[in-house]
Amino acid sequence: MSTGEIRFIDVETVRDFRTLTARARAGDDDGGMRLVGAGRVLAAYVRALGPSMLGEAVPTVLGLRTMALQDDVAIDVTIALGSVLDRLARMPAESVVFPVPSVSVTQNWAGVLPPRSGWTLEGTVPCALLEESARSGIAEVARSLPERAGAPMISSARIAVWGRELDGVPGRLPAGTAFGGFSLGFLEAGTDATIHSNGRWSRISTVRGHILGRAAATL
Repeated sequence: MSTGEIRFIDVETVRDFRTLTARARAGDDDGGMRLVGAGRVLAAYVRALGPSMLGEAVPTVLGLRTMALQDDVAIDVTIALGSVLDRLARMPAESVVFPVPSVSVTQNWAGVLPPRSGWTLEGTVPCALLEESARSGIAEVARSLPERAGAPMISSARIAVWGRELDGVPGRLPAGTAFGGFSLGFLEAGTDATIHSNGRWSRISTVRGHILGRAAATL
């Protein structure tokens, strides 16, 4: 297999990859995706939430999908979401071969990924509760802002809503992780998510993927 190509296991996996990319770009137009592949598994990381200015105390929230491949691959690259969608749009309808964009980008969040091991299970929570929390938070942010809010006011609203801990959920889960799960489509109705912790990191795992939150640094 060419080092510039990724061969997914089937067309359905390509559709899932396209959906993840489109949802991530809807919330982060200039964002990127970090692809980490080893063997026949590809991990795709995107950012669902994070600081918009230096020092903003908003948690970093990442989405993670792992996907099966037909061939072994060794890759670790960060590329623009727009470039990924462009390559996907050019692929034939039934193709599973994704040409990896050759131009990489710099994303601050991509430099520090969550740990792969050492997670502690905190418990479970219904996906419906997380979706309710996300919708409530979105509405609260909207209500708190005037029509022409400046950057400082928007930042304060984001910190107040997404930086606080979720009530009624095991562990210390930032509310921003519920938003991340909802915006990326990882919360499936009628199912439960598992909650895990590892230092400053929290993880929500569902049948559709993982949402990883890193608490904002405190002085």
